[in-house]
Amino acid sequence: MALNIEEKLWAMADKLRNNMESSEYKHVVLGLLFLKYISDRFAVRYEELVSEGEDTEDKDQYIAENVFYVPVEARWQLIQTSAKTPQIGRTIDDALRLIEKENPSLKNVLDKRYAKEDLSSNVLGGLIDIISDTTLYTKSDTDILGRVYEYFLGKFASKEGKLGGEFYTPACIVKVLVNMLEPYAGRVYDPCCGSGGMFVQSGKFVEEHAGRLDDISVYGQESNPTTWRLCKMNLAIRGIEANLGKHFADTIIEDLHRNDKFDFILANPPFNVSDWGGDKLSGDVRFKFGNPPDGNANYAWLQHIFHHLSNAGVAGVVLANGSLSAGGQEGAIRKTMLENDCVDCIVALPSQLFYSVQIPACLWIMRKDKTAHSVFKQRKGEVLFIDARNMGSMITRSVRELDKDDITKIADIYHSWRNVKGKYKDIAGFCKSAKLEEITSHDYTLTPGRYVGTSDTDDNIDFDSEIKRLGLELTENMNESKKLDEQIKNILKDLGV
Repeated sequence: MALNIEEKLWAMADKLRNNMESSEYKHVVLGLLFLKYISDRFAVRYEELVSEGEDTEDKDQYIAENVFYVPVEARWQLIQTSAKTPQIGRTIDDALRLIEKENPSLKNVLDKRYAKEDLSSNVLGGLIDIISDTTLYTKSDTDILGRVYEYFLGKFASKEGKLGGEFYTPACIVKVLVNMLEPYAGRVYDPCCGSGGMFVQSGKFVEEHAGRLDDISVYGQESNPTTWRLCKMNLAIRGIEANLGKHFADTIIEDLHRNDKFDFILANPPFNVSDWGGDKLSGDVRFKFGNPPDGNANYAWLQHIFHHLSNAGVAGVVLANGSLSAGGQEGAIRKTMLENDCVDCIVALPSQLFYSVQIPACLWIMRKDKTAHSVFKQRKGEVLFIDARNMGSMITRSVRELDKDDITKIADIYHSWRNVKGKYKDIAGFCKSAKLEEITSHDYTLTPGRYVGTSDTDDNIDFDSEIKRLGLELTENMNESKKLDEQIKNILKDLGV
């Protein structure tokens, strides 16, 4: 089977990585792809102006079509012809500075790291040769780079493991949230936006449902400076305008959107952060249900997000499962939130969806007012529990993925439960609508398994498939061990041992 453009680019680029850390290489590659995209899109508009007999160096002719203006000294042709020169890194950095100067929206966004001494000019030249053979923008296929970015982000997250997960939420989880919340129009916010996956999927959802990107206004915040820049680039290539604040900042400590309210909030905050500055924020206006414990930020994030909801707003939050049953201060906050009818739905996710963490995760769906829309049933004092732990399939030895049917099933159950005309029914082992009285009897614990019960098929384990999976995992581990032994032998041989 022929490789598609994303796979082909990755396979070639990954060969050049050698001993460079993936976390460094990520920004090198994605920055070059962005630069090539800008030049390709500029070139298309340039040719249009030639055919129209217009001034090809009139910057306003590009801005009017939402195209970044690329100065002569920054165009890809110059970079390509300089690819094999020792000063190629400086040439790229200079090009990025010129582009930022001509396009104020990109100020302080492009990562100028290419002239670093430890960045091989041979690697840069090789990457430029690879990327030069690929057109990243055409009038007939405007999302080539979008697909490449999405594919590369997932690949880098996989290679970086825990570190990679800090900027990347698996697309299938984002799609579940987007399909449950349905952000057709309004203000969309992600307080820990990473590389912008929530915004990208929200934009796709709008377009797939015959809407327009400018029907939604995007707001976000990110604490990591390089990830903040990456998000800006990821959104720019898709034509999504976003207010990510004037700078990167810790959302809980420095809320850059403190006076704003949002119709849709989608977030995957870092799980179980212990050193989050809680001792400095006692009595913060956002913590109306109680002060979160100093040793865990989960309920600081939940309350921050709820605080920023508009009167008819809805939020979807990815959190560690511990948030569903923790006691102490967290348990007291959860009780108050339930008594104030803030929680709409809880979804228990399958394991191994994340590249970064193996601890079980869940989705919290929260609403400011469950009766804000007339098309919805008045689910006052009720919470829908969905147990999706048995859904999805393994796409690698260590990573699981929810497919389109899984995502649709979860979203459809939720909308059936919410909608006046829906024909919702509890399904043993999968979903249950529980009233506050029942939740109270479980000491305000929100673990779906306590409510949905078991299905008739829970005991029917496919032992043959499980044994086959374990055998494959053992074989792969043995192969990796052999490779490591061979590497050690070669090192010892080089050392003359």
